[in-house]
This record gives sequence, structure tokens and C-alpha cells, in this order.
Amino acid sequence: MTEITEYITNDFKAIDSQETISTVQAFFDDSHFSHFPIIEEGIYIGSIAGEDIETFDADKKVTDYRFTLEGFFARTNTIWLDVLEVFAKNHTNLIPVLDENNVYVGYYEIEDILKFFHETPFLKEPGSIIVVKKPILDYSMSQITQIVESNNGKLLGLFISEADVESVEVTLKITLGAMNEIIQTFRRYDYEIISEHQEDSYISNLKERSEYLDKYLNI
Repeated sequence: MTEITEYITNDFKAIDSQETISTVQAFFDDSHFSHFPIIEEGIYIGSIAGEDIETFDADKKVTDYRFTLEGFFARTNTIWLDVLEVFAKNHTNLIPVLDENNVYVGYYEIEDILKFFHETPFLKEPGSIIVVKKPILDYSMSQITQIVESNNGKLLGLFISEADVESVEVTLKITLGAMNEIIQTFRRYDYEIISEHQEDSYISNLKERSEYLDKYLNI
């Protein structure tokens, strides 16, 4: 699989802090970026937001507005899941990338990282998605894995897709294994099944009983 660092780009050079606001405004007018990195003497000092710069004095320099710069970034050794988190937390479509010595090396664009995500086995490989729910104090990642594997299933990946102070929802992608047995085992361990599955015999039985009851009541 491609390394995420292969998506680091320098198609556009970082903006120098001595650049005029008018020049940067023109840059944002011609680009699709929400933010762009600013450097001072070659050192990254933050990212400027396209929305903010619209209100700045065109005759001033970027350094005059350094207090508005946002300091988010990723490192060259940051894993792709953490990179996605930086994108989400900062509502940006571009993340500056620094090496371990804080030297600016380029940037990631959200479109490229999503392409990388689509190449992961979690999305690329065939399998079934199950969403389970349990009180936050009771759920266990190791237990979830054990339930899948004890029914001869293979876990391609899982992540917490919803969470609050009371409960968590965990999304799993599974290949192989008997889906109905996996689903029923989750129920025996008091997991609520959020997703719907044709293989779910419990739901099928409920539907059959409901249909029988409807017929009985309509006699």
C-alpha cells in the first residue's frame, strides 16, 4: 500500500510572512484552499484562513496579522488516522507537514488523504459492516474482537462512530465468518445491533411472529 507521505505536495510554495495581504488575497481568490501555511525565515509559524483574510487591510503584510494564524500541522511520521483527525478538528482542507525538527516540508490536501483512505482494506476489501452499541463503561475492544474471531470471522477494521457520556457505537467491517452467529453472540454479550442484516435470524423471527399476530388479530 502507498505510504501517506507520498501525498505530501509542494505544488504551491508556502507564503512568506513579509508578503502583502493583497497578494495573499489574490492567491485565495484563485485557489480552493481554506487555509495556507505561512513561513518566516523558512520556519512554519501557522496557517492563514481564507475567510479571515477577506477582512484584512490589503496594504499591510501577513506578519501584521500573525496573531490570527492557526497553529495546526501534521508531522511526516503522523499516521493517516491522526491526519484525518487534524483535518476534522480544524475544519480545513489543507494541513502543513513538518519533520521531526519542525522544518516545513509541504502539505496534505484532504482529497488526497481520502483517496488514501479508500485504498485501505477497511474500504477496499469486500466484507460486511456491523454497528453495535453498548454503555460506555461496559464495552471492550478486545471483547468485540474476540466475539468476531470466535465465530471464525476476520476483522478488517473497527472504529467508534458515535459516542456520548452514556454509550458508544462501534462500526466494524468483517470478512468471513457466519454473520448470524456473530450478531447473536453480540446480543448474548448485551450489545445492541444498530445496523440491519438479512442474515439476522432474530429479526426475521420477530417479523414472522409480528406477521402471524397481525393475521390473528384480523381474523
